[in-house]
Order: sequence, then structure tokens, then C-alpha cells
Amino acid sequence: MKYRKLGSTNLKVSVIGVGTWQFGGEWGKPFSQGEVDAILDQAAESGINLIDTAECYGDHTSESLIGDYVSRRRREDWVIATKFGHKFHAHLDRSQHWSPQEVLDQLDASLKALRTDYIDLYQFHSGSDEAFDQDELWTLLDKQVKAGKIRHLGTSIASNDNLHQTDSSDKVGSQVIQVVYNRLDRKPEERVFPSCIRQNLGVLARVPLASGYLSGKYLPGDTFAEDDVRRRHDPEQTRLKLEEVRRIKAEELPSGMEMPTWALAWCLKHPAVTAVIPGCKSPEQVIANAAAAAYVGEGHPQHWSGEDEA
Repeated sequence: MKYRKLGSTNLKVSVIGVGTWQFGGEWGKPFSQGEVDAILDQAAESGINLIDTAECYGDHTSESLIGDYVSRRRREDWVIATKFGHKFHAHLDRSQHWSPQEVLDQLDASLKALRTDYIDLYQFHSGSDEAFDQDELWTLLDKQVKAGKIRHLGTSIASNDNLHQTDSSDKVGSQVIQVVYNRLDRKPEERVFPSCIRQNLGVLARVPLASGYLSGKYLPGDTFAEDDVRRRHDPEQTRLKLEEVRRIKAEELPSGMEMPTWALAWCLKHPAVTAVIPGCKSPEQVIANAAAAAYVGEGHPQHWSGEDEA
């Protein structure tokens, strides 16, 4: 495993993290505590120390599963990132809550679910610019940092071209940007990534496998189960993406390399990207994700820090 400093924070994170939307039960199946334990045990064995979750992956369901696990391990071995601003009601049904008091209540609920006294990275979760531009909100969050409940603040941008929220990071004390970035969606390279480099922000690339399309398992025309969120995607856009994946597999994938491994390593080669946070449903998928770290060279051109290896 390789590790990088997360922007200007004091956090050293594995270049491969664990995304945990699936633990909330909206990615095809519910997860038991035993299944989550096995996934996170394998993550630890693979050298992964970064877990990304959110308040609305279930009603704090993902956080609770992670909290139960971490409560039986060494808390300091893990970098836990979670988010605020949404409330889960039912499958793919959420409401948004951005007032300072609501966010404070969410923070306390997340700390309780995670069974921890502090959150390493607390992220504004895909809100509007109007919700973002509340001085009172960021003043409240800064007080929570000073109180020790939060170590660092971040912003998970909804649009992967949201330059306003990215450019405002210095002003509000956000040190990390989380953004959709993968071989099929390179929009952040145009404006968001240059801003991140300019401000020395850490970058977490979410959906690095393009919702599984870059796994190479699917062909144009394939359909998904009724309870699979990909069923909600536009069929024509899905077909076009899978046609592009077939082309990439034929023309860009090195011989003998698995496509998911290549896709994760591809993201990590960009000088702005600190880590990727792919989801995983099994220990075997954790192993496959972690394999991408072997292809991240020591010559990565991150301008703010070098890399360590374990």
C-alpha cells in the first residue's frame, strides 16, 4: 500500500480507501455486521486506513456498522471521513438540512453512530451554493474543530465542475475536496483540479469505477436488477458508457491487467488526486482494489508531499 498526505491536513491516508454507500443497503443488498467486519478486516490487512461514509447511507446505518467495528479495534489506526446535510427517509429518498443547529445535531448523531469522540474529516455533502454560503454554518463547524469533535473539514461537491465551492475552500477552512472522477468522467481536470492544486487541497476521487461500469463485467445492452441504483440511469447513456468501456478495454488496458485495477491506478496518476474511495461488497473486492496501489509509482507528481509505502 502507498500513503499520501491529504492536502494540508496532518492526515496520512492510503491511496486506496473504502467507500461505504453500499453498507446503507441501497446497492443491491443489506449488510450484516459480520460482513462489514470481514470487509474492514481485509482492508486493514491490505494496508487501507481510509473509510468514507455519510449520515444518509441509511439512517446512519453505514456509520453504525463502521462504529461497531472500529469500537473493537484501535481507533487511531483509521481515518474516518463522513458527511453532513442530508437525512435518509427510505430507499433513495432523502431530505436536506443545512441550518447550523441541524448540522450540529447531525454531527452528534454521527459521533454516536461511529462510537467515537472525533471525526477525522467532516464533509459538506453535495449541497447547493446557497447552503454552502452560510457564514454561520462554517463558524459553527470551526467551533467544533476547536472543541476536538472534528479534526478537519472538507467539501463533497455534487457537480464535478463546482468551481465556486472549490475556490471558496480557503475562505471556509475546507481542506479537502471529494469529487466524482474516473476514466469516463474527466470534467474535474478542467477547473476543479487546478483550483485544488492552487490551494493545496486533498482530493478524494469517488465513483472511480464509474458505478461499476469500469469493472469490465458489463456489455452494451446489459440490464440491472430492479433494486440496483444503476437501473435508474438513462439507458442510452448507459449504453454509450459501456461502448466506451469496451473501446478502452481493447485499446488502453495493458495486457494481463484487470480493468478495475487499471481504472483505480489511472485516477491516482493525476497530480491532484490523493486517494480513491471505491465501494466494495466483499473482502475479495477489497483485495482487488488494493492491488491498484502497486501501480502507483514513487514518481507521482504531487506537489505538496511525497509518498510512503508499506
